[in-house]
Amino acid sequence: MVPLSRVSVWRSQKMLVSLMLFCAITLTTTIYRYELRYGYIGEYFQFFENLTMQCETEEDSETVNTSLKGIWTINPDGRLGNQMGEYATLYTLAKLNGHQAYILPAMANYLSSIFKITLPTLHGRLRYRINWKQYNLHDWMDDEYRNIPGKCVMLSGYPCSWTFYHHIREEILREFTFHDFLKEQTNVFLRRIAGERKNVTYVGVHVRRGDYIHVMPNIWKGVIADKKYLDTAMAYFRNKYKDVIFAVTSNGMDWCKENIDNSKGDVFFSDDPKQSSPADDIAILAHCNHTIMTIGTFGYWAGYLAGGETIYLTNFTLPESPFLKVFKYDAAFLPQWIGIPADLSPLLPKNTSN
Repeated sequence: MVPLSRVSVWRSQKMLVSLMLFCAITLTTTIYRYELRYGYIGEYFQFFENLTMQCETEEDSETVNTSLKGIWTINPDGRLGNQMGEYATLYTLAKLNGHQAYILPAMANYLSSIFKITLPTLHGRLRYRINWKQYNLHDWMDDEYRNIPGKCVMLSGYPCSWTFYHHIREEILREFTFHDFLKEQTNVFLRRIAGERKNVTYVGVHVRRGDYIHVMPNIWKGVIADKKYLDTAMAYFRNKYKDVIFAVTSNGMDWCKENIDNSKGDVFFSDDPKQSSPADDIAILAHCNHTIMTIGTFGYWAGYLAGGETIYLTNFTLPESPFLKVFKYDAAFLPQWIGIPADLSPLLPKNTSN
């Protein structure tokens, strides 16, 4: 007779072997499924590993693999209007120079929550393994940008000008296609403010205030839109179209409600009945027929996406303004847009004589 103690040990060993075999089979199956599903990740990192080595190599070296299209990206600075300008400029310049554009995670997270953008994202860790060629851009297109050297280029600056990408306007508009939930939300808002009225002409109004209240007069020697400008711009559309509705968006809504004439009952504010976000506002403005903007890149993109007629504030700085060293009116606004000159009198010395 076998002792019970030996039987117990044998059973324990058998259970242990079975358990180890089960774990091994499970682990093997899991790895196999993971490779089938996510195997491309290894290829992704290998591709960038090769490209990183390529970017660290001298441009004239024979070891450079010219079949790879390189990595171009742009440093994401600023808020929504700025980053839309950066994205569109990167998209165009990379294409113009024959390289592949990638966006960094910060830009991807920001813009992809609003638009159906298509540029791939460069993994965060890889950004710091690449020897980038830094290249700063003007606000407007320059001929030298047609031949920017380097396979791995990091663009920077605050470009926001139609002169970069207007020749591929339809592609840029596709990149800034809104997600369906924003379209539906915007259509609900527009139907609500139209009420029973038919054949309505929607005019989106963006009033830039916020930090510009102090920045423009104190740093840039300029002004922002006043009540007279908005009255003039709105009168243009009221006189031209039969049934006009104005949808007002702003980062200074209290000022708008106090200064925009709504005696005709045709003005509606985007924060009614709830607080709006930049995504809500740009979607509303882009789905209007026409645009009234003041200053700033957010208003510019509202007009560019909406199409139709756009009225903008022009000549809003003094001739000696440092702003004019980094900004060109004719590059900022499309030729067919309508400019209304700003009232610069608040910037001029006060006449103290009687």
